Amino acid sequence: MTSVPEPDDGPPPLSVGDPVLGKSRLLARQCGTCIFHPGNRMHLAPGRLKQIVDEAVTEGSYVICHATLPYGEHPEVQPAICRGFADRYTTWRLQVIARLFGFVEVPPPGEPASTTTENSAD
Repeated sequence: MTSVPEPDDGPPPLSVGDPVLGKSRLLARQCGTCIFHPGNRMHLAPGRLKQIVDEAVTEGSYVICHATLPYGEHPEVQPAICRGFADRYTTWRLQVIARLFGFVEVPPPGEPASTTTENSAD
């Protein structure tokens, strides 16, 4: 007899995909409180940044910018890949996104959109 896995009661995964452009959102630059800025601006517990990075790298994934999370200061913005992570680490998912789809760069929440640019997969 095989057991059926129980459904996960957690929230659905966040998507960094822009369905209109067919690209993934990536912050154009680090947000003001990026966890990758020197000085621990987010007041993370000792070892927490390493844990976040290790989990993302082990899963071949990426970190979503905390400022773009739906429960943050700017719930109106869509989730985006953390620029600090993307500038420092490469994972298979980031490589696939870059090669097949590309990124649409979005400004950090609360900053003007005038510096927004697009990167294509060309």
